[in-house]
Amino acid sequence: MSISQILKLYFLQYLFLVLCLPRLGICAETDTITSNLVIKDPDTISSQGNVFKLGFFSPDKTTKNRYFGIFYSVSESTVIWVANRNNPIPDSSGSITISRNGNIVLMNGKGEIVWSSNITTSSLNASAQLLSTGNLVLRENSSTLWESFGYPSNALLPNLRLIDNINTGHKVVLSSWKSPTDPEVGSFTTGLQALKIPQIFTWNGNRPHWRSGPWNGKILIGVQDMYSVYLDDFTVENDTSGIFYFTAPEGKFLMRYTLNSNGSLAKTLWNPQTQNWDITWSAPQNECDVYGTCGPFGSCNALNSPICSCLRGFEPKNLEEWGRGIGTSGCVRRKPLLCGRNNNTGGGGKEDGFLRLPFMKVPDFPEQGPSSPVEECRSLCSRNCSCIAYAHDTNLRCMFWSQDLIDIQQFSGVGEDLYIRLPSSELERHKDKKLIIIIPIVAGLVAILICVVIYWWLMDRRKGSKRKVDTKLYEAGQTYPSDSAEIVLKDDLDKVNLEELPLFSFETLANATNQFHDDNMLGKGGFGPVYKGKLADGKEIAVKRLSAASRQGMEEFMNEVVVISKLQHRNLVKLLGCCVEKEEKILVYEYMRNKSLDVFLFDPSHPSQKFLDWKKRFSIIEGIGRGLLYLHRDSILKIIHRDMKPSNVLLDEDWNPKISDFGMARIFGGNQDQANTGRVVGTYGYMAPEYAMEGRFSEKSDVYSFGVLMLEIVSGKKNTSFYNQECSLSLLGCAWKLWNEDNGPAFIDQTIYKAESHGEMVRCIHIALLCVQEFPKDRPTISTVLAMLNREIVDLPVPEQPVFAEKWNRSHVTSFQQSQMGVSINDVTLTMLDGR
Repeated sequence: MSISQILKLYFLQYLFLVLCLPRLGICAETDTITSNLVIKDPDTISSQGNVFKLGFFSPDKTTKNRYFGIFYSVSESTVIWVANRNNPIPDSSGSITISRNGNIVLMNGKGEIVWSSNITTSSLNASAQLLSTGNLVLRENSSTLWESFGYPSNALLPNLRLIDNINTGHKVVLSSWKSPTDPEVGSFTTGLQALKIPQIFTWNGNRPHWRSGPWNGKILIGVQDMYSVYLDDFTVENDTSGIFYFTAPEGKFLMRYTLNSNGSLAKTLWNPQTQNWDITWSAPQNECDVYGTCGPFGSCNALNSPICSCLRGFEPKNLEEWGRGIGTSGCVRRKPLLCGRNNNTGGGGKEDGFLRLPFMKVPDFPEQGPSSPVEECRSLCSRNCSCIAYAHDTNLRCMFWSQDLIDIQQFSGVGEDLYIRLPSSELERHKDKKLIIIIPIVAGLVAILICVVIYWWLMDRRKGSKRKVDTKLYEAGQTYPSDSAEIVLKDDLDKVNLEELPLFSFETLANATNQFHDDNMLGKGGFGPVYKGKLADGKEIAVKRLSAASRQGMEEFMNEVVVISKLQHRNLVKLLGCCVEKEEKILVYEYMRNKSLDVFLFDPSHPSQKFLDWKKRFSIIEGIGRGLLYLHRDSILKIIHRDMKPSNVLLDEDWNPKISDFGMARIFGGNQDQANTGRVVGTYGYMAPEYAMEGRFSEKSDVYSFGVLMLEIVSGKKNTSFYNQECSLSLLGCAWKLWNEDNGPAFIDQTIYKAESHGEMVRCIHIALLCVQEFPKDRPTISTVLAMLNREIVDLPVPEQPVFAEKWNRSHVTSFQQSQMGVSINDVTLTMLDGR
């Protein structure tokens, strides 16, 4: 080899060292930063097992701001820790390394320090390692100098501890982002408060926003879901030196708790099939979970309307606010307690007593007493005049309250027994009320028993004879006899208990609707006509009367009565009662002043259509989604609606959407997630493929219908009557074609299109296309859809082409049925109920 060749080889080796040595840590696999390694944007390092990455990111594609943090390898948009939250780098010139004094330092392109671990002890041999737990640890040899788990952002991971040192006041808390796309420290913090009995709090600034209730060693007794072992991964520990720790132990799934910018604390699990985070729990879940919604001595029940009520023996402090549905001012005692009163005032009344309130979230500020049975708790509280309430938990022992009782909530079937101190007069009044209730009930039962005996005696006399029933229906405009209360419905009624639902007389509803006059008709659909009515007290109602020509009969009527009478949610229409006299089958609903959604979407001549701007439409989409989430997951029954469409979405005077028409709904068992039917019901264009063709339905069937509904809301066009010469496709096909061509504005209703809302509108189209995918397993759950809409899930998967990309019509079902061996058992029906 010649000298020139040797020199050339040495030069190439030197050039390689010059270029690669500064980035040697990136060229080689490593989880550690040293003083010899500089990480430059956009380089990353990974933890052992490649669960987490450390590097630079931008939370929003519309900004050039760069942050340094830790995120999941499976989802780089899921950031769990941010270094320079309040000091972003405006470009991609950032770098990070270990400084000469042993700190982790983040620098911009000018060499200025943007963020530092800021330890005071100088260390020359320090290194920072990203652990498989997601913790960034700065060490010197085996000594830990600093760790990111000591300064968390908005995410609680397994092994990360929230700390409350009751001796020094030092706390480790989560802090929310300012917005879903801005990591700056927001208004909300979540942490442990352990001064008396440990509780988890979320604060809005300095004000409590949500409270978990006391930790009893096994569960947080103020979190309703924990009683069903739904959230069994919390742990609160005490190291006996006044330091309390709260953490979530490590499991076999990727899991995190996130404090969102709106103050909600959400538990999410990574779903490897959908490549998304599924929300399994969140708090607050409803308005009653918000701290102090009903004020001192007020009790909140999310199933009631209004949700706030005063505890027994108390009355509203501010009647005007209470009448407007604002209960934060709370309640005050009607009568003072005898205990603690000055003896000089006289009186000599009976001693105070205690009223038991079952299934409660106990109030804030509890004080822990001795280990005693519940009877001893009562005795201890009774002897102390400052004690106004007590409760007993097997693990916590006695709990006492001496301050105002605040943040009380009525649970359903779970919770603690709360005993409140009341004057004897209030307790006797309570007993008198019980007698007033019991006596009529007993008298009623006796009367019913007599009626049953008479009924069976009459039936025995008529045995063998066929009962003749006058099948004539009352027509609008005629008068009604006073004896129309005789119920002569068929055997279907015997299977349903209507005792809990108010029964209206036919005469009452006839008078309310002016004898069912055509001038009061709101619409006419598959069930029959719907009328506007006004009761004698002035309350407006919607009266839905079964038509003689309707294909829907007793089965749908009873189904709707049973289903909707058990449900209460702000996004479900409220059933006020029914009428079952002679052959009449009538449902009575709350009146929706703005009628149904289809009127505003598909009737350009409607004078109020211009009020349905994009902000209202997006709010309607969210409201419908929340209503479906309640039906699928949160209600006492698991309901599949099976007929979601714009005419079944009603709008109140504030444009809040309410799902209606539960005649086709199905109730699932606790562990049941899908079913088959031989009778396919619903409306063409909104049916999921597996339901229309095979009779299989599940939660994902409603998700499909919701996706179609979203496309209609965004486009302002009806799916079942969509024609477009350019696309020659159905609404679904046109949405798919234009979205693929990145031409979303062409699909959006031009009367609402605004450039500043472009991204949100196109995102809704994207989410809708995910909902209308062919296979149910590919569609997101409704909880995931809501997380996507609220940008809790930022990155969306790419949807598959909808199966009904061409015009949807009955030939799809017909051709399928004809291709099968034998005769199909599917009896496809069509409901086209107009707006009410």
